[in-house]
Amino acid sequence: MATIVPERRKKKKERGGVRPTPAYMVTFGDMMNLLLTFFILLLTTATIQGREFKLILSAFTGSFGMMPGGLTLSKGKLAEMGMTIETLPAREQGRKLSKARKQALHIFKPEIKAKRVRIREDERGLVITLMNDAYFEKGSADLIPQTKEVLYKVAQLLTSPEIKNKVRIEGHTDNTPLRRKDFPRDNWELSTQRSVNVVKYLIDNGVEADKLSAAGYGEYKPLPGNTNKTPEERAQNRRVEIILLWEESQL
Repeated sequence: MATIVPERRKKKKERGGVRPTPAYMVTFGDMMNLLLTFFILLLTTATIQGREFKLILSAFTGSFGMMPGGLTLSKGKLAEMGMTIETLPAREQGRKLSKARKQALHIFKPEIKAKRVRIREDERGLVITLMNDAYFEKGSADLIPQTKEVLYKVAQLLTSPEIKNKVRIEGHTDNTPLRRKDFPRDNWELSTQRSVNVVKYLIDNGVEADKLSAAGYGEYKPLPGNTNKTPEERAQNRRVEIILLWEESQL
């Protein structure tokens, strides 16, 4: 007597007798993968010190509800500047600098177009860079008329009622050694004197003296990726930076 095999069972036999995976198992597998990722994340963050973990979370600007956050950049750069989690900029301070940036972009539009002024933000604050040889004679810290014209615009920006930030003036040079017996004798003195002369000019044009500080770095802080090996790179490193610091009290 012949046995009748149902069509469904025939198909299963043709597939080697393996039953198909239930549909719910796909969803279950996805859920387990997500749980595994979640617990790995917990384990990873558990090995990070509390201060470092807070620093990571501070990069979020409040879009995730439980993370109020602030404005920050890489942890390494902040550490180099001596900043801690307590001194990270507040959102209110970030908004003020954002307004200052818009004003600066408007004020220095011709200079930016001519690539004689560069404006950017970094871990220090809003940075206005006076670039190339247009602002100082070679080996000299004296302010030439073209430099004074741009610095007058800087003074207008810094005397705005909305700008209450501390401001640091940083002088930089290339790596070409000075061979002089009188002042300035080396790149340290040259960079420092240039920043001091800028500070004095800003004070003479209405900027409050207690907002300003001066620093000279010589040849030792070239622009990122700049090797000081070509005339163009050396020209870029001969610069003065006016920095509106993130924190009003930061020096």
